[in-house]
Amino acid sequence: MSLSSRLGIGFMRTLARLPLPLVRGFGKVLGRVLYVVAVSRRHVVQTNLALCLPQKSKAERDAIARETFVFVAQSWLDRSWLWHAPEAVVASRLRVVGSSAEIDEIAHGSAPMILFAPHFYGLDAAATALTMHTARPSTTIYTTQRDPLVDAWIREGRQRFGNVITLNRTEGIKPIVAGLRKNGLLYLLPDMDFGREQSVFVPFYGVPAATLPSLSRFARLGKAKVVPVVSRLTASGYDIEVLAAWQNFPSDDAVADTALMNTRLQGYIDAMPSQYYWVHRRFKTRPEGAPPVY
Repeated sequence: MSLSSRLGIGFMRTLARLPLPLVRGFGKVLGRVLYVVAVSRRHVVQTNLALCLPQKSKAERDAIARETFVFVAQSWLDRSWLWHAPEAVVASRLRVVGSSAEIDEIAHGSAPMILFAPHFYGLDAAATALTMHTARPSTTIYTTQRDPLVDAWIREGRQRFGNVITLNRTEGIKPIVAGLRKNGLLYLLPDMDFGREQSVFVPFYGVPAATLPSLSRFARLGKAKVVPVVSRLTASGYDIEVLAAWQNFPSDDAVADTALMNTRLQGYIDAMPSQYYWVHRRFKTRPEGAPPVY
């Protein structure tokens, strides 16, 4: 447990008391600084945008890159009030919109459901908003942090409201499927590159991308419907849009389902490209024989 971690968590607890415009203003400044100094990560973002949005001009992609660094910083600092501000404050900054039928089922239903939550910067806000309004057991999968103090802080923040179970990726699929079969919710973020062994290669903006087929497999094993949840950072907090459940999903072909997932994800991203998690090396795992892109 490092002193820097303790100081960082203490800073976030203090930041939670400030008005949202001040928190966001600090995040805007921090994001602009990161865009300048985080050279290697800026290269990742610019490479991702060039591969995925080639129809946009370089000036347009650079503008998206600058905005995405601001959203990175703002969304990270927003975890201060998401995890430490009074419940009434948190609730006042989170607005759930979209399909009323699906929103009601999340809150009061009993059928197994997977919430497909792509990596937009509001993903933690969306999880908080939905768990605040349901007593249903909800499972989320996370990657352990190197610092035990930071790891505990993140887990506690994500478990703050509702009946939330956080599972490490190393725990396997059995507890995940068991939770679904008990009519639970699974908050799933499968749109990242976790390496060749766990993935299938399917197009993402036309580029072969190592992608987890977990959405299809968990839906089939847990007999669960899939409901997309798209989060948007706004001036007053976050809008969490709950979309209609996907029909005829999953199929018997996990690879085809995963390709469909990426196609639909592209549509969500196109509506707000600067809010997607471009800082991730989405194409770090390449098909055999393909050159690296970063």
